[in-house]
Amino acid sequence: MATTPAPPAAPPKPTWDPREPVRPWLRPTIRIRLTLLYGGMFLIAGILLLSIIYLLTAQALHVRAGDLPFEIVTGEVKPTNEWCRLPKQGTGKQFNEAIAGCLQYQREMALDDLLRRSLFALLGLSVIAFAFGYAMAGRVLSPLGRITRTARQVAGSDLARRIELGGPDDELKELADTFDEMLDRLERAFTAQQRFVANASHELRTPLAINRTLLEVHLSEPGAPVELQQLGKTLLATNERSEQLVEGLLLLARSDNQVVERKPVDLAEVATRAVDQARAEAEATCVEIRGEHAPAVVQGNGVLLERIAMNLVQNAVRYNIPEGGWVDVTTEIQQGQAVLVVSNTGPVVPAYEIDNIFEPFRRLRQERTGSDKGVGLGLSIARSVARAHGGRIIAEPREGGGLVMRVTLPV
Repeated sequence: MATTPAPPAAPPKPTWDPREPVRPWLRPTIRIRLTLLYGGMFLIAGILLLSIIYLLTAQALHVRAGDLPFEIVTGEVKPTNEWCRLPKQGTGKQFNEAIAGCLQYQREMALDDLLRRSLFALLGLSVIAFAFGYAMAGRVLSPLGRITRTARQVAGSDLARRIELGGPDDELKELADTFDEMLDRLERAFTAQQRFVANASHELRTPLAINRTLLEVHLSEPGAPVELQQLGKTLLATNERSEQLVEGLLLLARSDNQVVERKPVDLAEVATRAVDQARAEAEATCVEIRGEHAPAVVQGNGVLLERIAMNLVQNAVRYNIPEGGWVDVTTEIQQGQAVLVVSNTGPVVPAYEIDNIFEPFRRLRQERTGSDKGVGLGLSIARSVARAHGGRIIAEPREGGGLVMRVTLPV
């Protein structure tokens, strides 16, 4: 009866993770390079120090006839140095002890001289070793500086930058390649986001524009009932509010990126235009607009910078006191930076609520927008535009009520 063959034994399970890449032992990692570098420097410094000490010792032990502390002249031993004193008369033992003392003193002098020269040699080699080690460490770690500079440029929303580090396949190159891959994914994500914002804004603008046109046509009919006209005006105001919201969201999304095309822009001119546009609303609410506009030229986008000034001035006018209110708008250069300051009278603002007013759709003591003073994106847009220009905006409560908004931009 034939026996069935036993099934082949299963291969043993690997003790290593197959997902991990196999790395050869001779891979020039940064650890091996630094170990070889500093180990080699220590070995070279030790060899040099031993060689110097050997030469100095050989020089100290080299004895010439004139170097002896005594000399023998016609059978008589005479000292050659002041510190070697020999008895004029005495036994042989006394002469031997005196000569041994002279030789011991000369030995101590030689050892002191050897120690002094060795210390100078060690000091010199230490300076050379530190300088060489500093230079070599800077060369080995120079890719970190390149990675840091690229990361700083990417922090300014320049996602097109890449490290593209060459050289040996060590940990630094692996880090740089991983960073480049991350930048590729981020750039694709931001590009998709911008495309989505553009498409969404277009899709939202079209129906809102159609609704506004239809409402305006119906409101222009002379025989329309009063109730229909009132309803049309309410719908038209709501539609206008939706259009402002869409424009604000689009501008907020765009201003989050770094401004690439920059031109000289005078903040004084920007502030003057913003004041002119808000003057009619200020006069209607009995708010006085004042201030001095000194020249303050910056490099940036004029439309976005005008949006900052316009949003700040409009907020200062709208959130003011009923009677006797004022808005002060000034521009100047302070410590090498352009500064736009908009201060106003108004309700008392607690210091703990300052950060909340910069959040989208947030107002003072309100979670969501609920009034007709805007869509709640003015300060968010102002902060985003300031960051895109490399500046910042700071809000401070004004004593007696109101706020002081300070925009600082690099010139």
